[in-house]
Amino acid sequence: MEQPESLIEYPTDFPLKVVGKTQPAFAQTILELVKRHAPDFDEASIGMRPSREGNYLSLTFIIRATSREQLDALYQDLSDHPMVQWAL
Repeated sequence: MEQPESLIEYPTDFPLKVVGKTQPAFAQTILELVKRHAPDFDEASIGMRPSREGNYLSLTFIIRATSREQLDALYQDLSDHPMVQWAL
């Protein structure tokens, strides 16, 4: 029995959360990285939330995912980026 390649049906709106240390260029840098993979992302819809102590910033994006490959490449770039603590 063949396994489906993905449990997600594409295209779909896909929530993405990225956390990094609070620093001046964090949000803009991550936004540019996300837009490389999801050029139609509306930057006005980005959610930002500082941690209780203000040391970290959580960014929430809802992108229009078109394929598993797109998401895999986006997560790889986020994981490799030195500003990113984690991405979900």
